[in-house]
Amino acid sequence: MISFARSDHSMLSRWWWTVDRWLILALLLLISVGLLLTFAASPAVAERLGLSSFYFAQRQFVFLSAAIGVMFLVSLAQVKTIRRLACILFPITLLLLYATLFFGPEIKGATRWLYIAGFSLQPVEFLKPAFVVFTAWMLSEQFKTPGFPGRKIALGGFAIVLAGLIFQPDFGQAVLISAVFAAQLIAAGLPLLWIGVFGGLSLGALAVGYWQVPHVQARLDAFLNPESVDSYQIDTALNAFRSGGWFGLGPGEGSVKKVLPDAHSDFIFAVAGEEFGALACLGILFLFTVIVVRGLSHLLEEEDSFIVLAASGLIVLFGAQALINIGVNLAVIPAKGMTLPFISYGGSSALALALSMGMVLALTRRNRFLKPHGAHARRGRG
Repeated sequence: MISFARSDHSMLSRWWWTVDRWLILALLLLISVGLLLTFAASPAVAERLGLSSFYFAQRQFVFLSAAIGVMFLVSLAQVKTIRRLACILFPITLLLLYATLFFGPEIKGATRWLYIAGFSLQPVEFLKPAFVVFTAWMLSEQFKTPGFPGRKIALGGFAIVLAGLIFQPDFGQAVLISAVFAAQLIAAGLPLLWIGVFGGLSLGALAVGYWQVPHVQARLDAFLNPESVDSYQIDTALNAFRSGGWFGLGPGEGSVKKVLPDAHSDFIFAVAGEEFGALACLGILFLFTVIVVRGLSHLLEEEDSFIVLAASGLIVLFGAQALINIGVNLAVIPAKGMTLPFISYGGSSALALALSMGMVLALTRRNRFLKPHGAHARRGRG
């Protein structure tokens, strides 16, 4: 087990004594579960596509190993470094988001991916944490600097991001980013009247998407009136949960992964329900809950408005994405095409989530052995 003396003032020692090790443990457990489920769900998908049985599993092992490294490196950073990283990453990923409109291949009615040097990249995955930290900085600066138009800059950035997602179109990510931004605005003290206006605009954008984008209309129709359309994927996922029961059919014994095209990604939670049972699904939900609650608990006595807005936004982003994916699998919300954090297959998703949670670990570091407002404590927080 890693151990450092408290008198050791090296970077790693300071990190060890200030980072939330229980939060790291929960994240590593979630990553381990994700790797296990990828090995369970992906061979059937790979064989159906004419690939080697463990093609996706081997790639996911590489992705998750890299993700652990990214999360660790980012968690070492100081608060100002996190802010600078986001300000560099935000314009780059925003340009890549708009580049998908011109250079991205159309997949399932949307252009969300770029292929660079043989690798596929989904820019919005990396845009999300950068956007959350950037808007947190702008909103917090309005508190600290009278007359600074932080709220207007944040709203302008949100409008540009939302427009890019609507043009792709990717209404699932648009809804997620809108919800997180709304949570940040509420935390920043935006009047309720403006929150209502913001909610109305979001509903208006959703209505436009329903009437103008065929695949969005098809997904909403499938959710509202499943008898009138082909709801094969959702019906199959629900049957997987029913056949799995409380304890599951056993590893490798499920059938849902053999018939669902997205069994290793969007519907991997259904694979978990069929092969490992409802108790295992509750265990996954428990891990997500621990991560969200543990992360937010650090902010209860935090006085730095930037840390509160950035860390809470990143945690809400993480938790909301998990709820959306699980909700789709359980047919309680329309299909969104969104991954389950650290569980679903995907390199862009795994690395971007590692970046997000590394930022959370860095922003919530504390020296638990010194007074929280002392000079040593401030230095220990990095």
